[in-house]
Amino acid sequence: MAAARAEEGTSMSASSRRLKVDSPPRWVTDAVFYQMFPDRFARSARVPKLGNLEPWEAPPSRHGYKGGDLLGIVEHLDWLTDLGVNAIYLNPIFQSASNHRYHTHDYYRVDPLLGGNEAFDELLAAAHERGMKVILDGVFNHASRGFYQFNDILENGAASPWRDWFTVYEFPPNAYDESRDPDYAAWWGLHALPEFNTENPEVREFIMGVAERWIERGADGWRLDVPGEIRTAGFWEEFRSRVKAKNNDAYLVGEFWGTGPDWTGEGGRFDGLMNYPLMSAILRFVAVGRIDFGLANTTCLNFQPFDAHGYEAEVRRVLEAYSEATTRANLNLLGSHDLPRLLSLVGGHRSAVKLAAVLLFTSPGAPCIYYGDEIGMTGGSDPECRGAFPWEHQNRWDWDLLDTFRSLVGLRHREPAFRLGHYRHFYADGGFYAFAREHEGDRLMVAVNAGNDPAGHTTQSPGRRVDALWGEGEAKLVNGCVRVDLPARSAGVWRI
Repeated sequence: MAAARAEEGTSMSASSRRLKVDSPPRWVTDAVFYQMFPDRFARSARVPKLGNLEPWEAPPSRHGYKGGDLLGIVEHLDWLTDLGVNAIYLNPIFQSASNHRYHTHDYYRVDPLLGGNEAFDELLAAAHERGMKVILDGVFNHASRGFYQFNDILENGAASPWRDWFTVYEFPPNAYDESRDPDYAAWWGLHALPEFNTENPEVREFIMGVAERWIERGADGWRLDVPGEIRTAGFWEEFRSRVKAKNNDAYLVGEFWGTGPDWTGEGGRFDGLMNYPLMSAILRFVAVGRIDFGLANTTCLNFQPFDAHGYEAEVRRVLEAYSEATTRANLNLLGSHDLPRLLSLVGGHRSAVKLAAVLLFTSPGAPCIYYGDEIGMTGGSDPECRGAFPWEHQNRWDWDLLDTFRSLVGLRHREPAFRLGHYRHFYADGGFYAFAREHEGDRLMVAVNAGNDPAGHTTQSPGRRVDALWGEGEAKLVNGCVRVDLPARSAGVWRI
């Protein structure tokens, strides 16, 4: 067990050391995102359905469709508003021959199974009317075998006018025989995902045009899929410039599984990154002895346990990697379509989910809920993590978890310090960790006891007041300092 360590007065702001090209959109700081897999969130009777759909309640399969659509999302926006969500991150919505739609056929057409372009327009209008933002998943490293230009290569070989849009090693390219290499550059060698040749100016202009078009249509930003795979010099700088020229408040967030400060701030490419390192740190701390390593080992993240001292050190590393403005624009998450479900990953231990949610919603950065985690949906690796939301079976919902998420979202919305405040470590020892968020003279303290026994600590910070805001335990003034005591596996928030 690590020795007790108090770090009173240590600020995690790095803004004095890093320069910014421009500031991320202000609205991101106030956002609570909700990521949804369009085929699996909700379906509307207003979108005609084809035959051979999987039953909504059946376990998801790798190739089957459930029939979720964008109008189904529209019909549940009030439910999202009640949860406190004010930003939506949609997994890919463009026409594709896959339920996840990362195999894009047509970048200018919303998949008809989702309701088409008109359904997207209705979703945007309804979301914006409620003050919600909508960001899209941009898959620009690779397309699909059904993408028109690549399909022309399959039909016409070396004579295709599109041959230089991709890197083809041999004609005719092998697009379907998986016992042999695909004969062209493909993402991770997958035949279904031919990679764009972004050194070709025509390809770059095509992608830039797609990015601009959907921002012009009203989308509020892009989440960029595997952007590190595109190594063409200046590509993402141009992407940013072109998108921001259409809407300077558009949010650009890159998918990275580690820290990537060179891609943000002075790097001039993205406003923020998906904060997988923070997710890993949170679960390593709050789920000690509870992680299902059979599932964890299917991911590329580190879930080896550490105590509060280890958590403090990792949070310090992650926060110091970025400017304060970028930190506030990072997309913080506890789950995604690429990971086993949160509740399954922590071995079904609800206390770990609750403690993780406390740290998610009180940490710097924009929190994101993966659809269904708030009601305790379970599932292993892909495709199990992409199940259908059980609207018709509310008896399966974990209402206590839902109340926890809803109350923490509300707390974040009410308290500016959780969105804008400086981060200060207070104390770390064993399973007990305390920190503060400070903003314009307001100081909020968060204490988490991830241990299996009651624990407490007296801060060395002068206390002015103690007002309970959320959670369990007790905090009181003792000789001018604040004494906090927490039951096992609990957390509390106070204004001090």
